Amino acid sequence: MKLSFVAVAVLGLVALGCSTPKVRLNEGPREYVATDYDNVLRSWTRSKQFTNVNVMDNVLSVTATYESWDFRWAYVVRYAEDYRLTVDQRHSLLERSLAEARDGHQFYVALYTQRHKWNDIAAKDPAWIVRLIDDEGTETAPSEIESIRKPGAIELTYFPYTTPWRSAFRVNFPRVRADGRPTIAVAARWFGLRFAGAQGYEEIIWELEGGRAAREPLNPPELRAVAAR
Repeated sequence: MKLSFVAVAVLGLVALGCSTPKVRLNEGPREYVATDYDNVLRSWTRSKQFTNVNVMDNVLSVTATYESWDFRWAYVVRYAEDYRLTVDQRHSLLERSLAEARDGHQFYVALYTQRHKWNDIAAKDPAWIVRLIDDEGTETAPSEIESIRKPGAIELTYFPYTTPWRSAFRVNFPRVRADGRPTIAVAARWFGLRFAGAQGYEEIIWELEGGRAAREPLNPPELRAVAAR
């Protein structure tokens, strides 16, 4: 049984807006200021409420942000402004964050179910399993699911859809499968997260503008120059 769904504006995302713009996966320098963060967060965040139509019961509400190259750049600029980091500290943080973006696909996920024990997607036998998918038929299991047991000021501020009633996780996927194929196909028109279980399944989708954009790696001197601005 496949679940139907309705789009919802969850707490925190109401302020961010409800549009779902297409995104690009290209790398390269960005010219963000701290006040750009909310718009960038909205671009990389998707939200769904899954409902069992047989009993008209909410089964799962989930919001996820893909921590892309673009998102990480805006996040570091905002974080550096909030914490008054020095130029060197900002540069170091940006380098580490962008290196993580190159190593794998990471999503910040906050979810709620009416049965609290079903909230834990990191459990040994979870009620919901998560997969990274695309329109080319690629499906990949997480390499790691990190449970954020007590979200603090950072999670509550930079991911404002985080609430005491939702369980928060960071879900990591490899960039390349064991068979050598990328986990988001080069020709993909969209990628997303699939949540599946005994109650049904549904998908959260990020549409790609013009297909998947080619990456544009920065060399260290270029990265340092941009980070110092």
